[in-house]
Amino acid sequence: MSLAIVHTRASVGIDAPPIRVEVHLANGLPAFNIVGLPEASVRESRDRVRSALINSGFEFPARRITVNLAPADLPKEGGRFDLPIAIGIIAAGGQIPAQQLEKHELAGELALSGELAPISGALPLAYACSQSGKALVLPANNAEEAGLIKDIQLFPAPALLQVYHHLCGQQPLPLYSFQTVPVATTAQQDMRDVIGQAAAKRALEIAAAGGHNLLFTGPPGTGKTMLANRLVDILPPMSDEEALQTATIHSVTGTPVDPQHWRQRPFRHPHHTASAIALAGGGSIPRPGEISLAHNGVLFLDELPEFDRKVLDVLREPLESGYVCISRAAQQARFPARFQLVAAMNPSPTGSADDKRSSPQQVLRYLSKLSGPFLDRIDLQVDVPRLPKGSLGDELQDRGDSSASIRARVRAARQRQLARRGKTNVTLNSKEMAADCQLNSQDQVFLENACERLGLSVRSYHRLLRVARTIADLQDEPAIVRAHLAEALQYRSFDRLMAQLLAQ
Repeated sequence: MSLAIVHTRASVGIDAPPIRVEVHLANGLPAFNIVGLPEASVRESRDRVRSALINSGFEFPARRITVNLAPADLPKEGGRFDLPIAIGIIAAGGQIPAQQLEKHELAGELALSGELAPISGALPLAYACSQSGKALVLPANNAEEAGLIKDIQLFPAPALLQVYHHLCGQQPLPLYSFQTVPVATTAQQDMRDVIGQAAAKRALEIAAAGGHNLLFTGPPGTGKTMLANRLVDILPPMSDEEALQTATIHSVTGTPVDPQHWRQRPFRHPHHTASAIALAGGGSIPRPGEISLAHNGVLFLDELPEFDRKVLDVLREPLESGYVCISRAAQQARFPARFQLVAAMNPSPTGSADDKRSSPQQVLRYLSKLSGPFLDRIDLQVDVPRLPKGSLGDELQDRGDSSASIRARVRAARQRQLARRGKTNVTLNSKEMAADCQLNSQDQVFLENACERLGLSVRSYHRLLRVARTIADLQDEPAIVRAHLAEALQYRSFDRLMAQLLAQ
């Protein structure tokens, strides 16, 4: 036959839509054309495929070769189409049974020697292939990542020649067997390393239990960054579904997925010079940004007012919806972005509000870099003061609970939330809040009066209720009481600071 069809998959966002690689050998002057909206990296595959075939012992056909990547309206990029094109050329010459091609999906980049190089996005490709019921042939270096999908028939291949022997039935490739790797669960950084700051540690525990956003405000050197770095170690491990979602996003960026640590929640720490595209994602071919790479994990923004205001406002919609949609002229991509925001900042441009180096107007101008709608989406605002005299020299002082003890309480509170609604408190909608966050008439008046004094919005009011619900869950209380509301109101230090400055 002079026509062969090989099945593979493209990479669009975190999806892997099916692609038919149609190869036709025709009489005429020798030529090698690739059609179907290929990007530059795909067009360059002509030279890689030619050299790989010749160096693998195959005769490159001196005929008119036409490769169609269907559907034609979907942009294709990357070197993953090298292997399907090469196998298609061999099959079009009648050297591979057509029925074998129908049972397999192939992807891989070819070196000039014919060896297979790893590709990016192997995990979403493997997941999509498992849903189709076909066997998957991938480069051997992608096997560990693709093997995280348990219900898949995976054949890792080192080179083009071994793939040819497998499809011809001469020497089948070994079937990859999933191996259970022990997941690392020990805390990397202990909460006891942070001296003092009991209120901030308590707020960090509440944030971890309910998935709340958190802002630390305090002068330099008080432990804000140390506290933020320890949030990941008190969070519960991700479920299988969450781990696959997060690993898929990292896979499409080309980041290797470590099976030993793939259940640990990501911690992203972009510099304050990052652009809006770096945070939210973008590009002519949409790529995930920092907020998507932090999906199911933590996004830490240090020196918060140093970020451009427009950059911070990009986070407002993802903080509410849990995803970001990148629209470009050629295509659109939707990336999940359900992250937990932790930020740290100084209360004045000179570092401390008590150093008398800044006027109230300068401090207010500095803090006004943060928009009201952005601050509305931060549930916990905690003051991290300087340590009292004598704190550093007392080695016998109480350092508080360890990260392991806090993680146990956080996990118990999360279990209560999942048993009640199947989600964390931070994602409760209005109907669920009406059922789970009921207040008696006196507490209702108390909370409304407090919100009026602080000038809080309706969104902030609802977030206060969610925080109070989390505090009740940590104490295993079925209902929210006045003590829970009072503690939730304590974590509004930034609002109180702004109210004092505006009153001056």
